[in-house]
Amino acid sequence: MNPQEYQEYIQRVTPTHSVARDCVRAFFTGGAICLLGQALNNCFIGLGADQDTATAFMQLCLIGLSILLTGLNVFPKIAKFGGAGALVPITGFANSVAAPAIEFQKEGQVFGIGCKIFTIAGPVILYGLFSSWVLGLIYWVLKLAGVV
Repeated sequence: MNPQEYQEYIQRVTPTHSVARDCVRAFFTGGAICLLGQALNNCFIGLGADQDTATAFMQLCLIGLSILLTGLNVFPKIAKFGGAGALVPITGFANSVAAPAIEFQKEGQVFGIGCKIFTIAGPVILYGLFSSWVLGLIYWVLKLAGVV
């Protein structure tokens, strides 16, 4: 294969992306997830739950649905279509925990699921916990100093 043929081959197999199309897909996918969340929240309030309880149940339902759809191999298709619209909400975080657990379950409970479950979400959890600890420490010091 000469260099010109190789360049033509690269042009054929390289996927093309439309930023506008990707943004529209992300907007509608994220919007649909948020609409579902709001509908669940309203249903729980209609059943007599207070706002905080309804929000907690809604989040649990979205997490559970995300894990179920990940297990059925549907969520990756939604994420491929919607991009950040599917991956940024709480459903994307649940998917990032469930997907490695499903992928590595054949390696066993300890070395498969136990070791691999947080390969994607672990750094996010660690960074979140550490940064909240540092900010809490700064707040505590500022409060002791009388600044806050």
